[in-house]
Amino acid sequence: MKKIAILSLVMFVSLSTFAQKWNVDKSHSKLGFTVTHLLISEVDGNFKKFDATVTSSKDDFTDAVFDITADVSSVSTDNEMRDGHLRKPDMFDAEKFPTFTFKSTSIKKIDAKKFKLDGNLTLKGVTKPVTFDLTLNGVGKNMRTQKPIAGFKLTGTIKRTDFGVGGMPDSVVSENIEVRAVGEFGKE
Repeated sequence: MKKIAILSLVMFVSLSTFAQKWNVDKSHSKLGFTVTHLLISEVDGNFKKFDATVTSSKDDFTDAVFDITADVSSVSTDNEMRDGHLRKPDMFDAEKFPTFTFKSTSIKKIDAKKFKLDGNLTLKGVTKPVTFDLTLNGVGKNMRTQKPIAGFKLTGTIKRTDFGVGGMPDSVVSENIEVRAVGEFGKE
């Protein structure tokens, strides 16, 4: 009986150290950006079609790996003419490069809920390392499924021309693009 109890304990401990996958709940998540237009106003956009996962074996997410993919043709700024231009070759080139991706390579805990998230962003066929600020908004339980959920906010800035997006001067559309994503994830 002792052997069975010890074996059960060992199996439980080893299973709990395996990485768990968390899937984004798209109805409670958003992936977007903000650009400055003509040095005076801000234009917000988002991607209507995206997917994201978090894989982590630790409850505090200090070993988390984030994977994000977005359908570039789903870009929306609430202006059809501008959205059509964003899909063209001088901007996102949605026909040739239908998706962009981000995959984290490391995560560094700053305090209880703040992290620095490093990773590779691939946009318009160009891959560059980027660093984002990540906040763990909270962890809880889905009231309907009773499964664990976690909420995150990701923010940061990228340079659009590093990825070959847009040839217009900074005075027309800002060089720096603010990236913002909020996501609710459910454990599989």
